[in-house]
Amino acid sequence: MAPPSSVKETVLEAVKSAMRSGDKERLAVLRSASAALKQREVDERCDLATDDSAAIDVLAKAVKQRRESAEQYRDAGQTARAEAEEREIEILSEFLPQAASDEEIDALIEEAINNSGAASIKDMGRVMGSLKEKLQGRADLGAVSARVKNRLGG
Repeated sequence: MAPPSSVKETVLEAVKSAMRSGDKERLAVLRSASAALKQREVDERCDLATDDSAAIDVLAKAVKQRRESAEQYRDAGQTARAEAEEREIEILSEFLPQAASDEEIDALIEEAINNSGAASIKDMGRVMGSLKEKLQGRADLGAVSARVKNRLGG
């Protein structure tokens, strides 16, 4: 049997594997991810088996939601629930590209600014457009945006 060739297929294979092994927590997280991928396909009438960037976007949003939930649970003193969210993040992160380092993000920001000729905050859209395709699923684009804004003097 050939290995899965797309992010979506990899998630579906992981669901089957979790079922076979009886790992209920992992299975629940992966089924949730699979449902989110299917929902995107239905909503946008696309096939995520051929569009890894869209599949990565779906999974990155799921990770972001869980990060926010974990933070809120910690603030509310519910550490057990926060830890459960963090375990889910670990599972979902297996299907995302390796996170970009701060140094790599800074280098990409510099490159995007130089390539676009950005001189002020008014040029931020062009810079972010260039960075989005390079950092999708590898970095929190909100944090990258704040760094670009700071770099452009905003």
